[in-house]
Amino acid sequence: MFWEKSRRIMEGSGVRLKDPPEGYFSLEKNFFSTLFLYSYCRCRIGKRHRIFYSSVNQCLRAMVTGCDNLLDDEYKMTLNTDLPENGIRFRSVLDIMVADRVLFELLLDFCHREGLDRDLVARACEISLKALVRSGAQEASEEGGVNVRPTPEKVLSDVHHFKTGLLFQCVWAVPETLEKSIGEDVETVKRALYEIGMGCQILDDIVDLVYDARTRRHNYVASLICHEPDEKVRLGLERLAGKIPEKIEAQAFYSEFPLVFRKPCNLARQYLSEGLGGLFDKEFQYLVAPALVFIERLIGVDRILEAFQDKEAS
Repeated sequence: MFWEKSRRIMEGSGVRLKDPPEGYFSLEKNFFSTLFLYSYCRCRIGKRHRIFYSSVNQCLRAMVTGCDNLLDDEYKMTLNTDLPENGIRFRSVLDIMVADRVLFELLLDFCHREGLDRDLVARACEISLKALVRSGAQEASEEGGVNVRPTPEKVLSDVHHFKTGLLFQCVWAVPETLEKSIGEDVETVKRALYEIGMGCQILDDIVDLVYDARTRRHNYVASLICHEPDEKVRLGLERLAGKIPEKIEAQAFYSEFPLVFRKPCNLARQYLSEGLGGLFDKEFQYLVAPALVFIERLIGVDRILEAFQDKEAS
């Protein structure tokens, strides 16, 4: 639905939207979108409405990805257009502009079909924007780099809470605005999504330690190290940040200081286990463990685990 509406909106613009690339609809590329969709099932939202909210989420996802692309000076594809591949900034800008217009059209169609007041369109647009801005404002605070490493607890409560925890809950902003009644499980589900988001962000911090250290971004692992009494570990972070000549990569660093890896990894797994356990209904609890492993592989923590295993084998 998102793709077809994007195609129609872009007709005559001078930019052609090509067919979705192979694997575009795969579970691996849409795993978190699938969890969000399941959260609607869990709260007994009807199928037609679930499809609509999933399309809304695709718009929000496109906006978030486009903003991340601009901030990180890269391009992760949302819409497969015939724009030059090296024009990454405008490709991201176009993704954001198209997604915003698709979102408005989706909301307008839904309110018309459901006989809802059109004022709800403006209200839903406003609510969805505010849900994303909370996370974006946190990203903006790090653009120039940070000069102080807060405590690990502060990173969780003052950074990751907004950056990813609340971001994972934003998929409920529009349903809570438009649904006449929502199942009693909604607060449980929203808390579960929050915990999944927090767990994923800590795993991201494990994988992105080198990049975050060198660009002076908030990172839970970096804060653990800065507030660690062991001088050797802190010097290791200086090497990662490139502040002293000898540089090492994340896998080698974690192999040298395994406790630094294990604490955030265990905390991430705790968040994910509790979040997935809270999200899945009783009959699907058997999916918690494989979903956790899948998320670790998706984010890339499995590569660091392999480095540990290789070292132990040698």
